[in-house]
Amino acid sequence: MMSRREKMNIAVLMGGLSEEREVSLVSGQGVLEALRRRGHRVCPVDPALPAADQADSCLAVIGDTPPEAIPALPADSVFEWLKLPRILEAELVFIGLHGGAGEDGTVQALLETAGKAYTGTGVLGSALAMNKDRAKALFSEAGVQTAPHLLTMGGGDVELHRIMETIEAGIGFPVVIKPNNQGSSVGFSFVEKPEDLVAALDESVQYGSELLVERYIPGREVTAAVLEGEALPLVEIIPEGGFYDYTRKYTKGTSGYEVPARVDRPIEERIKREALLAWNALECRDYARVDFRLSEEGEPFCLEVNTLPGMTELSLVPMAAAEAGLPFGELVERICMMARERGR
Repeated sequence: MMSRREKMNIAVLMGGLSEEREVSLVSGQGVLEALRRRGHRVCPVDPALPAADQADSCLAVIGDTPPEAIPALPADSVFEWLKLPRILEAELVFIGLHGGAGEDGTVQALLETAGKAYTGTGVLGSALAMNKDRAKALFSEAGVQTAPHLLTMGGGDVELHRIMETIEAGIGFPVVIKPNNQGSSVGFSFVEKPEDLVAALDESVQYGSELLVERYIPGREVTAAVLEGEALPLVEIIPEGGFYDYTRKYTKGTSGYEVPARVDRPIEERIKREALLAWNALECRDYARVDFRLSEEGEPFCLEVNTLPGMTELSLVPMAAAEAGLPFGELVERICMMARERGR
């Protein structure tokens, strides 16, 4: 293990242009501060900003400009951030991006091409996890229970007829609709009856052309964090007066948490076992979060694997790690150590 005297030079990727930019900035800042407190040299990098705007001190704070207010970079400078001294000199890159190109394997492929070690799951696993339809197929093959679903492009009378037929034949109402390639419940809709289906599809399709129509599982929201192939204590999420959507995930005081989750031992063991099966099915590494719905009958249904879970004060992986006796600073340092060893 690394002693506290062995300091690392780390670049933290944060921000980006996905719908989750704001959360990424908060996560990245949390990681920066934690690693600096442990004595490491840490520099922020925002791939959405011109390289010239990031040439000052590593201590500068990246702003919270929303994605729509950031001018598109010229085609010949989109990858300039890879040439920044703070990237070139870093031993490793901590990926604090969420959603979009930061989480779907694109940034991971760029870093591998540049020969830079980075935290988290690799190119293939990242791409598979962000494609909910493909991930669910792999879960089923691995013996992980998941709710029935339909993949749709969500447009036109013919497609709407197919969706209705599929729901009536097996999925059943109520359903949830969400983009196939988004995280953090971006574009999520809950549909109780047929007449609300079109409006929900129209809402969700704004965030991606492929949509997942999935059976809603009444019950509890439970998540299993996995660190280096080991399942941490389960966390139950208790949203106040609604679903665990984007707002309730990232607004303090809108959700409660129970850690460890109050579930019977056999259910706990099954969720942890299926979390590891899902982790292995997607070839995850370092750390991830596996989300479940626990039905009223006590049956767990895997929703998805988040390969770059949040690192904010409300985040679930740090919460589970703390319950296991691993404080936040030690958690992010351990994740960095895994990446550094791969780089060596």
